[in-house]
Amino acid sequence: MKTSVPISSLLHHKGAAVWVISPEATVYDAIKLMAERNIGALPVIAHGVLAGIFTERDYTRKIALQGKTSRQTLVKEVLSPDVVSANPGDSIEDCMRLMSEHRVKHLPVLKGEELVGIVSIGDLVNWTISAQDATIAQMEQYIAGSVAA
Repeated sequence: MKTSVPISSLLHHKGAAVWVISPEATVYDAIKLMAERNIGALPVIAHGVLAGIFTERDYTRKIALQGKTSRQTLVKEVLSPDVVSANPGDSIEDCMRLMSEHRVKHLPVLKGEELVGIVSIGDLVNWTISAQDATIAQMEQYIAGSVAA
């Protein structure tokens, strides 16, 4: 399904609240916040700017498998610094493509350097399913003759 709907529309519907963490926080604090909020990633903000992202994948690969302790390791030691991001005007389809190409599950949305939201691959899939359901319902109504041409 081809769409030109901007990611800002999904953020508006989802809500743009974003939980973030400082690079100086411990990994324990990060995973605790992620568990409390039922989220899989935290943008890492340093001096008001996105410095990286910390994900469940970072925890498993850089803490658990490396034998480090989450209470003694700082987020800045294990975050992913090269963050793939989107702009509010980017289409949902473009964001899905970007996430697939870079094999990421979370995509921060930046307006300039300001973090305005974050979307997960699940958010995009749910939006796509909802949009397809709406299109199918509209087609069914049209075929049944209850919608004007």
